[in-house]
Amino acid sequence: MTMVLSSASIGRAARRRLGAEIAPSIAYWFAAPSIILLVGTMLLPIVMMIAMSLTDYELGALDFSFVGFNNYLSLWGDKTFWRSLLNTAYYVALVVPASVIIGLVLAVMVNGLKRGRKFYQIAFFLPVTSTLIAMATVWKYLLHGKIGPVNHLLTAIGLPSLEFFGDPSLVMPALAIIGVWSLAGFNMVLFTAGLTAIPQELYEASAVDGIDNPIERFFTVTLPMLGPTTMFVIITTSITAFKVFDTVAVLTRGGPQGASDVLLYVNYLEGFQYMRIGLASAITVVFLGIILLLSLVQAKVLERKVHY
Repeated sequence: MTMVLSSASIGRAARRRLGAEIAPSIAYWFAAPSIILLVGTMLLPIVMMIAMSLTDYELGALDFSFVGFNNYLSLWGDKTFWRSLLNTAYYVALVVPASVIIGLVLAVMVNGLKRGRKFYQIAFFLPVTSTLIAMATVWKYLLHGKIGPVNHLLTAIGLPSLEFFGDPSLVMPALAIIGVWSLAGFNMVLFTAGLTAIPQELYEASAVDGIDNPIERFFTVTLPMLGPTTMFVIITTSITAFKVFDTVAVLTRGGPQGASDVLLYVNYLEGFQYMRIGLASAITVVFLGIILLLSLVQAKVLERKVHY
C-alpha cells in the first residue's frame, strides 16, 4: 500500500514538473503574434529608418551608397535645420505652459459648477475633435491682416492692424495660439479626471485646519494631489507641440522668410519635395532622439516634485 501511494505521488510530481516545463513554451506561442506585430510595425521601421539615414538614398533611385554619418554632419552645418529647430523650440515654449495652465484653470472652473458641467466640458473639448487642417482655414480668416475679425476689433479700439501670418516676429505666436486652442480642451479633460480622483476627506481636513480660502486650498490640497496628472499632461503636451506640422503646412509653408520653418516641415520638404530620403531619415532620427531626451528629462525633473 505504501509503495502504491509513493508511486502515485511520484507520478503527480512528474506531471507537475512536465506542466511547469510546457506552460512557458505555450505562453510564448500565445505571445508570438503580438511580438511579431510589435517588431514588424514599430521596431523594424525604426531600424530601417536609422539604416537609411546612413545612406544617400533618393526617392525613386535604383541604387544608393553608404555614406556613414555624412547626413548628420550636413545637418550640423545646415542653417535651415538649426532655424527649424529653434522655431520648434520657440513654439513648444509658447504652447506648453499656456495650454497646461489654461487646461488646469478650465478644469477647476468646470469642476466647480453645479449646473451645465457637461455642456462646458463638451464645448471646451470640441477643438480636440475637429480636424486641425480644416480649422486652420478658419483661423487664417480670423487672423487675416485685412479682412480678419481680430484686426477689425483691433482697429475699432484704436490699435493698429497686425499681419499675423505675414510678419516674421508674429507668425510663431499666431501658430502658438492655434496650438493652445487645440490642446487646452484635451488637457482640461485630463485634469478633470485628476480632480475627481482627489478624496473629499482632504478638503474636509483642510477646512478643519482653517484653510477655507479657495485659492489657498487649491495650492495646499488640489495642486499637490494633481502631481501625477500634471506630469503626464506636461509630457504629452510637449510631445504633441514638438510634432507641429499641420498648421505650418496649411497656413504659412515655412514663411515668411523661413520664420515658421519647423522640424517636421523641413523633414517633409527634404523627403517629399527634394526626394533626399537619406537626409530626411537623419532628421527623423534627430527628432526622435530629442523627443526621447525631452520626455526623460521632464519625467526625471517632475517626478521629484510629484506627490503620489
